[in-house]
Amino acid sequence: MKLELRGITKRFGTFTANDSVDFVVRSGEVHTLLGENGAGKSTLMNVLFGLYDPTEGEILVDDRPVRFAGPGEAMRAGIGMVHQHFMLVPVFTVAENIALGDEHTRAAGVLDLEATRRKIRAISDEYGFAVDPDAVVEDLPVGVQQRVEIIKALVRDAKVLILDEPTAVLTPQETDELLAIIDRLRQDGTAIVFISHKLREVKAISDHITVLRRGKVVGTAEPSASAAELAALMVGRQVSLNRAKAAPTLGEETFKVQDLTVVSPTGQVLVDHVSFAIRQGEILGVAGVQGNGQTELTEAIMGLHKATGSVTLDGRELVGRSTREIIRAGVGYVPEDRSTDGLVGSFTVAENMVLNRFDREPAGSALQLRPRAVRELAEARVQEFDVRTQGVDSPVSSLSGGNQQKVVMARELVDELRLFIASQPTRGVDVGSIEFLHERIVRERDNGTPVMIVSTELDEILELSDRIAVMYHGRIVGIVDGDASRETLGLMMAGQTPESPATEIATTEEGPRA
Repeated sequence: MKLELRGITKRFGTFTANDSVDFVVRSGEVHTLLGENGAGKSTLMNVLFGLYDPTEGEILVDDRPVRFAGPGEAMRAGIGMVHQHFMLVPVFTVAENIALGDEHTRAAGVLDLEATRRKIRAISDEYGFAVDPDAVVEDLPVGVQQRVEIIKALVRDAKVLILDEPTAVLTPQETDELLAIIDRLRQDGTAIVFISHKLREVKAISDHITVLRRGKVVGTAEPSASAAELAALMVGRQVSLNRAKAAPTLGEETFKVQDLTVVSPTGQVLVDHVSFAIRQGEILGVAGVQGNGQTELTEAIMGLHKATGSVTLDGRELVGRSTREIIRAGVGYVPEDRSTDGLVGSFTVAENMVLNRFDREPAGSALQLRPRAVRELAEARVQEFDVRTQGVDSPVSSLSGGNQQKVVMARELVDELRLFIASQPTRGVDVGSIEFLHERIVRERDNGTPVMIVSTELDEILELSDRIAVMYHGRIVGIVDGDASRETLGLMMAGQTPESPATEIATTEEGPRA
C-alpha cells in the first residue's frame, strides 16, 4: 500500500498549521515525521485520519485521490492511528474496547465478544503483545494500554499505522519493546508513520525521515544522519545536544523533605511518605512515568496541596504556609502547566514577568505598581533569555509555547534564590531553547542553589541531574547517582528497587524513605 499526502495545507483562521506538505509512506517501511512540539506533526496526521478537512491539497491511496469524512472512512481504507492520548474506556475490558465502534453480533443481536477475543489472542500471539482480552483497561500498565491501541488498529486490518508520539509515557524498557514491535510490523508489510521529537528513537527505527518546522517540510534525512544534523534541521541552526557540566560543589543540606504525604479528597494516597534532601549546589532530578505523584509532590512543596509531614528550607518549616509565603522564602517555581498555572494569557509579557513580585521593589509596593520599573525589568529579562516577542507590551498569549516557557523561567530565575523547582522545564520547547534553558539551570546550581527538576524526559533527567530520585505510585523507590544507566532507571520507573550501592533507601512501617 502506498499512502501519499500532496501539498497539504491546513489553516485555522489566519494561522497556518501545515503549509504545502508532501509526505509518502509505503508498505514495509517506517517513515518518521520529526519536529518539535508545535511543528504541525499531529495536525497533519489528523488531516490524514479524517479528523480535519485539509484547506488545500489531496490525499492519495495507491495513487488514487481519496477524501475522508471522518476516522471511520480512514479506518475502512486501511489507516489506523494510535493517538498520543489513548482513546480507551478505562472501565471496559480489552475486548470491549476493541469491539467498540466495530461491533459484531450473533443471532438476536447479541454482541459476539468471543470473536473479538479470538482476534486479540491471534494478534497478541503473532507479535508477542501478551495482552489478556478480559483484562480491565484501567488495571493495565501504560505500555500494555498502548499495545491495546495497536491491536485495535490491527483488528481492523490497518495497512498503515500512525503512531503519534508513542513513547511519551513509556519507560525505557517499554520503549525498547515498542520499537521491537514496530520492527516486526514493518517486516510483515505494515506501513508505519512514526511521529516523534526524540532523536535517539528516530534514528533507531526509521527508514526515512521528514522534518517539519513551523508547519513546513524543511528537509529529509536518512537514519544515518547524526543527531546534531537532525537537530539543526529541526531548529534551523547548529545545536549542542550534550552539555558538559562540571562536578557539583556541594554545600549544606538546606532543603529537606521528611515523610511528606498527600491524600486526595476521595482518600487516595497521591504522595506516600516521601523523604529526601538537596544540598546547596546540587541538582536532584525526579524521574518517573507521568501520573506517579510527581505533580502532587511539587505542588505540595509549594503549598498548593494540603500535606502532612515536613518540608524545611534553611531550617524554616514550609508545610502549612501559603504559596505566597513560600515564594517569599526564596523559592523559584516553574509549574508543570505554564498556560494554566504559570502565566496569565491576557496580561502583557512585562506584567507576567513580575507576577511573583509585583508588590516588591523595584516593581512596586503594597500600594502601587511602578510601570516604568516593570517595563525596564521585563526588557532586561527578555534580552537575557532571548524571548522572541514584538515587545514587552504584547500579550503573553501571542508568544509561541517555547517563548512562553522562557518568560516563566526568566521570571523565576532572576531573583537570588534559596531553592529552584522546575516541573517539566522544557516541555514544548525547541531543541535550541532547550540548550539555553539547560545551561541556565546548571548556572543556578553553580551559584550554590539547591535545584529540583521534575521531568518525564529521561534524557533531560540524565543530562541535568547530579542525583536522580525515581517515583512510582507516589513513593520514591530509590535515589541513584546522576550517571545511572537508562536500564536501571527504567526498572525503577516500573517499580523495582535498585540494588546499586548509590541507592539510599530506609524502609519504615510508614513506607520507603530516601
